[in-house]
Amino acid sequence: MQNEKLKFKEDFVKRLVKFTVDIVRISRKLRGDSSLWSIIDQLIRAAGSIGANVVEAKSSSSKRDYLHFFEIALKSANETKYWLIVLKETVTGFDTDIDRLCQEADEISKVLAASVLTLKGKKDAF
Repeated sequence: MQNEKLKFKEDFVKRLVKFTVDIVRISRKLRGDSSLWSIIDQLIRAAGSIGANVVEAKSSSSKRDYLHFFEIALKSANETKYWLIVLKETVTGFDTDIDRLCQEADEISKVLAASVLTLKGKKDAF
């Protein structure tokens, strides 16, 4: 059971890294349009923040601190979804890529939301 949890956590972090890399890659393709620069910057920051906060949670000093990092990661995932929707409404020719990233952001949000709810339910037990 413990090994399964550890494997899930490791796989989730790898998934978050891949997601951030995919965001950076599509952003490079869109950099030619200077009107998108601020949107792209926000998107990269938000997407990168998801994984960074999940990884930072590992070195938390308390369960409350651990929960806080996951809450920030969830907020960043929701922000990422927002910027992806803005991009989808703004650019043409990238619908398939953006739709895939939106779906991944939504799935990541669901995992984080479930984790936050679990942690909130357990925090009183610690």
